[in-house]
Amino acid sequence: MLGNAMRISWVCLLAGLAITADYPAFASGPDQPDQNVHLVEVTAKKYEFSPSPIRVKRGAKVRLKITALDRAHGFKISLYPDGAKATGPPGLVFNSQVDCFTLEKGTPTTVEFLAQSPGTYSFKCCNFCGIGHGGMKGKLIVEP
Repeated sequence: MLGNAMRISWVCLLAGLAITADYPAFASGPDQPDQNVHLVEVTAKKYEFSPSPIRVKRGAKVRLKITALDRAHGFKISLYPDGAKATGPPGLVFNSQVDCFTLEKGTPTTVEFLAQSPGTYSFKCCNFCGIGHGGMKGKLIVEP
C-alpha cells in the first residue's frame, strides 16, 4: 500500500515539473525575483489604472502586480491587439485561464503573460466599481 502511495506521489511531482517546464520564467513563483521577467507594479482606484499605458518589448515575459487601493476592482485584458481579428494565435499568452482577475483592496494580484505580438492591448475593470466603472480602462503597448 505504501508503495502505491509513493508511486502516486512521484507521478504527481513529475507531472507538476512537466507543466512548469512550459513556463520557465514563471517557475520561480509570482513573488520571487526573476531577471527574465519584466515586473510592472500597477495600482487600481476609482476610476483608473496607473500607470497607463504600460510599455513592454515583444517577447517579454511580463508580471503585472496589481493592487486595488480603494475598493475591489477587476482586471481583464484582450488577448489580441486592438483592431485585430480574434483568430490564430493570441498576441498575449497567459499561464492562467482566468478571464477576469479579482483585485481585492490592499492585496496585490499577480497577472503573468508572454507578450508575443506587437500592438496595443486594451484592459479594463471587470468588477463593477461605481458610476465611473465604464471608463476604468488602460492600455498595454507591446513594442517591436
